[in-house]
Amino acid sequence: MKKYFVYILANKFNGTLYVGVTSDLLKRVWEHKNKVVGGFTNDHNVAMLVHFEEFLDPKEAILREKRVKSWKRIWKIRLIEETNPSWQDLYDEIV
Repeated sequence: MKKYFVYILANKFNGTLYVGVTSDLLKRVWEHKNKVVGGFTNDHNVAMLVHFEEFLDPKEAILREKRVKSWKRIWKIRLIEETNPSWQDLYDEIV
């Protein structure tokens, strides 16, 4: 069964945040880290995976991404710190 992920990237502890959605988390984070695609994350060096959530339904994942993107920054920080209080890069955990 295909999985979908909502993820949050940061450039450093308590730094710039980016919220995205993908069906291939490992590949997508690798692309951010290796600056494969230009744009916001490339311009701001945002490539540290600090939070992710898994979904089976793509519509649910997209809806969650839109909701999290609309949140205030403090709410996003709380979400990250609930499961990753030290803002570790979680990329190595998914490799």
